Amino acid sequence: MKRIILLAVVAVAAHAAYAQNVQFGVKAGVNLANFNEDISPNSNSKAGLNIGALAHIHLNKNWAVQPEAVYSMQGAEYSNSNTKIKVNYVNIPVLAQYMFANGFRLQTGPQLGILTNSKVKYNGAVEVDSDNNYKNTDFGWSFGAGYLTKAGFGLDARYNLGISDISKTDPSDLKNRVWQFGVFYQFRH
Repeated sequence: MKRIILLAVVAVAAHAAYAQNVQFGVKAGVNLANFNEDISPNSNSKAGLNIGALAHIHLNKNWAVQPEAVYSMQGAEYSNSNTKIKVNYVNIPVLAQYMFANGFRLQTGPQLGILTNSKVKYNGAVEVDSDNNYKNTDFGWSFGAGYLTKAGFGLDARYNLGISDISKTDPSDLKNRVWQFGVFYQFRH
């Protein structure tokens, strides 16, 4: 499954490279991640990083599609038990963007997450692999806004709402909830 997804991403990127109105870019930022509140009411947000690449494909003056590949550190912290859950993904959002003339953008679209690894850290010291507790994929939806300067630098803020259950072991649905704040640069802007 991972190979099929990777091949699909490569095929889309190769096709996009031949399009006339494509601008590639890089991005990085900070995550504030948690799980859905009804399952994890005692959890706190876990800070993490995200870093990746994007292809901004102009459809017309106001509309664009922006596929991305982003490594994202997610999870949650439980202060009452001094436990930190780390679930790291390669997220592949495909965002529809409405662009205003002044550089602002509104964006939304689906996101596929591919689990790279997961760990649980107990009492701030002991860390164990927990890959068997989580599913290999996560499906979600992203909502956000951004601003792009004339020089190609930009700011981005988005909320990634997990839709699919990521747990293999919990009988209740466990879903990701991630705020992302970051900067990006589009080449050839």
